[in-house]
Amino acid sequence: MTVPAPPPPDLGPPQPSRGRFQRVSLRNRVTWLAAICVAGAVALVSVAAFVTVRDSLYQQLDDSLTERAVEAAEGPLVRTADLQQVPVAFFTATNFKISVLGADGTEFGPKDQRPPLSFAELAVARGEAPQSLRTDQQSNSRVVAVPTGQNAALVMSTSMDPTQRTLAQLSVVLVVMGGAGILLAAAAGTAVARAGLRPVQRLTAATERVALTGDLRPIPVDGDDELSRLTTSFNGMLSALAESQERQRRLVADAGHELRTPLTSLRTNLELLMASARPDAPNLAEEDRREMFADVQAQVTELSALVGDLVELAREDTPQAVHEPVDLVDVVERALSRARRRATRVEFDVRLQPWVMMGDATALERAVLNLLDNAAKWSPDEGRVRVDLVPDVASGQIVLEVADSGPGIAPVDRPFVFERFYRSSDARTLPGSGLGLSIVKQVAERHGGSVWAGEAPEGGALLRMSLPGNTPQTEQQ
Repeated sequence: MTVPAPPPPDLGPPQPSRGRFQRVSLRNRVTWLAAICVAGAVALVSVAAFVTVRDSLYQQLDDSLTERAVEAAEGPLVRTADLQQVPVAFFTATNFKISVLGADGTEFGPKDQRPPLSFAELAVARGEAPQSLRTDQQSNSRVVAVPTGQNAALVMSTSMDPTQRTLAQLSVVLVVMGGAGILLAAAAGTAVARAGLRPVQRLTAATERVALTGDLRPIPVDGDDELSRLTTSFNGMLSALAESQERQRRLVADAGHELRTPLTSLRTNLELLMASARPDAPNLAEEDRREMFADVQAQVTELSALVGDLVELAREDTPQAVHEPVDLVDVVERALSRARRRATRVEFDVRLQPWVMMGDATALERAVLNLLDNAAKWSPDEGRVRVDLVPDVASGQIVLEVADSGPGIAPVDRPFVFERFYRSSDARTLPGSGLGLSIVKQVAERHGGSVWAGEAPEGGALLRMSLPGNTPQTEQQ
């Protein structure tokens, strides 16, 4: 028994293959398109010109032939009774053949200069038709017959060869000129395509360079057309990417520098504790052991806070859309609730006015909490932290002021307190990562605001964050 072969696997519907035209480069497509468009236009113009000139030449030929035949038919020589007395020179006029055809079919005139005859001319001689005009294919001539008024018709013909030679010369001229126009259009299309696609080629080379080498140098821009604006936009993207890489590099470098100290101290303490646990090691005093464990715990806490701040800072570096209505009073109150649980030794003096803005509530709460934690850290026991949320009439923004009762910020340090990992000489011995205020600055700038550091009337530090928005009453109006 024959086992049937298994059916072929189902590969899905056949994918359409790319056409031959799709494999042609864009520059060649533009060249071919220009040549085809010009060829079509030249063909239409040439055909229209040829037909117009041909009809005009044939019409002139017919008008001239008919006019001469009428003049000859009305002349005195043709109306004489004896047609043999008509001079031969009359019949042998330049490029014309003339004869007189009687109603009975008799033809008078030189035998070698007689025009071709047919039933159309005989009908004119018999009075059955007022006039005839036709083309004789055998002799390639136009033949006209007009009545003479004596039961006869004058028949005249002329050759069409001169007119046809003129039309042949015109067709050659049109073909040559059309071909030259098509070649010129193809050359112009190639030049235009090469010049127009040069910015695209630069963009392509730049993207390939960025992908291979990571080089983010801008591309030279010439002109102000659409492709130049595209190049400018691409340069803006490269600049933003370079700035993002630089921020990332600085963040990694600063984080590595800040992590090195607590990690070194933590490793040293752990090595001492491990060494003291060996059987042959000298005994470590219980008080020293407790101090070392306390140092390890503090360093782990510091590392945890530093890692959390780094994660938050990296998240803030990422562009995020802020389009959620936020009640800033609720944000400050939530941050105050968390700050009071952390700093029980200080008192917060709070004055808040309603304010609504579009933003990220989570990021704003983190920024406010960082301001409060910083003020609580520098305030002494039983100290007071003033928190004011008041609108600034001049700028139309809301201002959050956090003032502590600590030693304040030295004027030389105020321009740098919002920078990453910056810590004044007085703050180096205190816990912290140096990232809290930089997060405040980034949140404020991402929401269209700003930050400022100065001296509070109470004598301590005054940190201010300004944010745009509207009061609830203004928003309702």
